[in-house]
Amino acid sequence: MPSDAESTLMQTKKYLIVNADDFGQSAGLNRGIIQAHQRGIVTSASLMVRWSAAVAAAKYARSHPDLSLGLHVDLGESAFRDGAWVRLYEVVSPDDLNAVTEELAQQLATFRSLVGREPSHLDSHQHVHREPPARSLLIDLARDLGVPLRDFSCNVRYCGDFYGQTADGHPLPDRASVEALVAILERLSSGTFTELGCHPGHAEDLDTMYRDERAGEVTVLCDQRVRAAIAADGIQLCSFHAVSQSWRPTHGVSSASAHGEQ
Repeated sequence: MPSDAESTLMQTKKYLIVNADDFGQSAGLNRGIIQAHQRGIVTSASLMVRWSAAVAAAKYARSHPDLSLGLHVDLGESAFRDGAWVRLYEVVSPDDLNAVTEELAQQLATFRSLVGREPSHLDSHQHVHREPPARSLLIDLARDLGVPLRDFSCNVRYCGDFYGQTADGHPLPDRASVEALVAILERLSSGTFTELGCHPGHAEDLDTMYRDERAGEVTVLCDQRVRAAIAADGIQLCSFHAVSQSWRPTHGVSSASAHGEQ
């Protein structure tokens, strides 16, 4: 157990996990996430195991154990186009309990096969786990694995503010700028882990609503002014490996859209 002095230090320090979603969805996204890990502040990623680029992503993660790797559960993706939400693809219906149960088991098995270990954390594409039936299934899985589930872990607070679009896809470049990220860093809470969600990548090879903004995120995450702000505020960059394995569910869910990533 930590000493009293160590406990006091932990309560006053800010711990930041910078997690890149969509690792493995395409070669271009892999390239941007790896760049933001090697040259920037990304410390963690979430793997989409169904896509062909997942093999290369998992290989990179195995050779870079400092990068924690979670499972990014993928049931499909929607985009807001011409005034309405349209389905870009669907793996299974998110309302079908049996289908979601089987798909979750398959994606976890694939993760274990690709990576050779359990995921360090759990989350989902377009936050499908915030709604039933995926919500209860993933809460149970997180408890069984002893790992954090985004929005439902008492150990880690999720921040989705670094995102360059509105929920329906209108660009908000100022929200994914160096200035915006530094402002987020200044607001971090002490004595807790914060997961900062991000979506760096080069998406020229991907049909997705959040596309052009991804390359800009790579640039911002690698900007030396961001690194300087982290050092100036005494923020400890870490990954999900640093999070205690003790896990308790919480019931609060952030207000981000079920479609827009954030």
